[in-house]
Amino acid sequence: METASKRKRSLMMSAKTKSIIIQLSCYLFFLLFLYAAANKLMDLQKFSVQLGQSPLLTDYANFITWFIPAIEILISLFLINKRTLLFGLYGSFGLMLMFTVYIFFILNFAERIPCSCGGILEKMGWTEHLIFNIFFVLLALLAIILQTKSDDIELKSDRGLRYFIAIKAGDAENL
Repeated sequence: METASKRKRSLMMSAKTKSIIIQLSCYLFFLLFLYAAANKLMDLQKFSVQLGQSPLLTDYANFITWFIPAIEILISLFLINKRTLLFGLYGSFGLMLMFTVYIFFILNFAERIPCSCGGILEKMGWTEHLIFNIFFVLLALLAIILQTKSDDIELKSDRGLRYFIAIKAGDAENL
């Protein structure tokens, strides 16, 4: 008979597994966003025209033409710095969620369906694109949860280490 603690241990992920999932997520988002931004910037006129054809974005096409690639690059940079990694994951989650909601509205409420994606993503159908985006939304959410938990563990262990050093130095009351 399996005990509750054994079951709990079997459901828990090792720190190494969490780290691998977080790092892989960051690499995937880094590549995805840099690829997407570069693709948009290399053919900015085409991207702008496609945005102008969108029933939801027509009025904001000029702003979005520059804003989306800039945000994609900024989030990519956040993802490669340990100090801004969590912020980058939240940005990834938010941006992918916005893209996913946009696709959902276009598929369900638009009379015509424009395409403003480039490169490999342009070859996907809208349903495949929606599934692709949902996967990345869930991946970002998983990475945020794992990173948040590992940050808590690091903070607790860091606090314990500082306390241990302070006790050895005879300065524990100043913590």
